Amino acid sequence: MPPHRRPVTEPRWMRVTLCLLALGFLTLFLALPLAAVLGQALARGVEPFAAALVTPDTMAAIRLTLLTAAIAVPLNLVFGLAAAWAIAKFRFPLRGLLVTLIDLPFSVSPVVSGLIYVLMFGLQGWLGPTLAAHGIKIIFAVPGIVLATIFVTLPFVARELIPLMEAQGREEEEAAIVLGAGGWRTFLLVTLPNIKWGLLYGVLLCNARAMGEFGAVSVVSGHIRGMTTTIPLHVEILYNEYDFVGAFAVASLLALLALVTLAAKTFLEWVHRDELAAHTR
Repeated sequence: MPPHRRPVTEPRWMRVTLCLLALGFLTLFLALPLAAVLGQALARGVEPFAAALVTPDTMAAIRLTLLTAAIAVPLNLVFGLAAAWAIAKFRFPLRGLLVTLIDLPFSVSPVVSGLIYVLMFGLQGWLGPTLAAHGIKIIFAVPGIVLATIFVTLPFVARELIPLMEAQGREEEEAAIVLGAGGWRTFLLVTLPNIKWGLLYGVLLCNARAMGEFGAVSVVSGHIRGMTTTIPLHVEILYNEYDFVGAFAVASLLALLALVTLAAKTFLEWVHRDELAAHTR
C-alpha cells in the first residue's frame, strides 16, 4: 500500500494573496462605486433624495422602464424557450446559423443596433415613409424603445437554457411520449420542471439588462423628456443639467436593482448548479 499523502494545495501565502486580490477587486469596482452613488444621492439629506424620486419626469421614466421590461422580457422568454427546445432537442439544417443569430446581440454594439432600427424605421429609412403615411411611429417613440430592448436582451434566456437542456438529454421526454403523453403535456410536466431554475436565471438577467439598457435605447428614443426617457436616459439628462443629487438619486434605483439581481443571481446559480449536477451524474 502506498503511504498516505496529503492532497497537493497551494501555499498558504498564495491563497491569502489571491483572496486579498479578489476582495480588493470587488471593493474597488463594486463596493466603492455603490457607496459613491449613495453618498452623492444623500449629499443634501433625505428630503432632496426623496423629492428627486417622485418628480413627474422621474415617475414617467420609471413607468416607461417597467413597461419596456414588461413587454421585452415575456417575448424573449417565449423565444428563448422555443429556440432552446429546437436547438437542444432536435437536429435540423441551419441549426448552427440559428445559434449564431442568437449570439449576434452579444457581438454587435448596442449603439449600432439602435442605428439599424433608425435606418429601417426612421423617416428617411427603408420603411419610415410607409409607416408615417399610415400614422405609425416607431423611432422616437415607445415602440422603437421596446424593439431595441428586445434585440439587446434576446440571447439571455436562450443562452441559459441551451446548455442545460442539452445536458439533460431527451430520454425523459421520449419516455413520456412512449407512455402516451402529448407534446404540451410532456413540456409542462417533464421539460418545464427540469429547467425551471435555469429559466428563472435567464429571465432575471434579461430583466436586469432590459431595465439598464442605455446605448440602443438612447439612439432610438430621441430623449423626449417625460415621454421617451427610461431610467438610464433620465440619469444622463439630470447629470448633464448639473442636478447631481437628482441624477444620483435616480441612479440609486439602478444600483438597488443591481444588488437585488446579484443576490438573486447567486441564489439561482447555487440551485441551478446542484440541479445540473444531479442530471449529469
